[in-house]
Amino acid sequence: MAFVDRIASAPISWGICEVPGWGRMLPTDRVLNEMTGLGISATEYGAPGFLPTEPEAIRGVLDGHGMSLVGGFTPLVLHDPSRRDDVLAHTRRVAELFSRSGATTFVSCPVMDDDWSVPRPLDREEHAHLVRMLAAVDTICDDHGLRQVLHPHVQTVVETAPDVERVLEECDVSWCLDTGHLAIGGTDPVDFARRAADRVGHVHLKDVRMDLVPTLLDRSTSIMQGVQAGLFPPLGHGDLALGDVVLTLERAGYQGWYVIEQDTAITGELPGVGEGPVTGVGESMRYLREVVAPLLEQDA
Repeated sequence: MAFVDRIASAPISWGICEVPGWGRMLPTDRVLNEMTGLGISATEYGAPGFLPTEPEAIRGVLDGHGMSLVGGFTPLVLHDPSRRDDVLAHTRRVAELFSRSGATTFVSCPVMDDDWSVPRPLDREEHAHLVRMLAAVDTICDDHGLRQVLHPHVQTVVETAPDVERVLEECDVSWCLDTGHLAIGGTDPVDFARRAADRVGHVHLKDVRMDLVPTLLDRSTSIMQGVQAGLFPPLGHGDLALGDVVLTLERAGYQGWYVIEQDTAITGELPGVGEGPVTGVGESMRYLREVVAPLLEQDA
């Protein structure tokens, strides 16, 4: 399938976010209409309340817009042995929902706790438990015809370059290559694509204003404050070499999805139809079609 046919979107690009207290949610039909209006035919699941919680209902909503479900972002507390049984039970419920809804991907994100508290370094036993839990989640996903991909993320226990390297070396989990969160944590996403292409099962495309990163990492700025300050501009308007990431992956034979995932928060009045988040995603789509796709064609 051609690159442009593998571009999907995530509801977070419209402000639909799993982080507690993030902001206001646009109506589902409006978001899906705006996605399809941009030529996007697949989406991730999004935060609770965006899509239904029954597979048949999910399929019905998406079919009504000519769309399909890629998978979904799922925060999990994976380092705490006391949470093991509850976390695995939750993983099974989500995996069954995604599988029966036609998805193929389970995007796991190892958070400190359910409130997304600021992470601290894991001790040896906690990290060992994290690795075992990633294997257990892999098994559950395999049983449901899904592929788990680990999402490195700001303010989680896999955030920094040392965190990423430690997991790369100590287990064989697949990855969601999130260009923005890797770069913020100190990992060059182009280098990651080059070194670990065989481990990449999913891609989140973000651009980043790197001048806003230091205060994010020293915790003097929250993720929400960073987003509101323009941390994630439309693709092609930040500091990341996104075309090189895509080119590196395509040369390595990657055939998965590229999900436009520009974290957005709506904290004031809802924008009018045709305004707000859709304009930024539209700019990102133009960048992918007019800059990145021709780059791939020239390389073919």
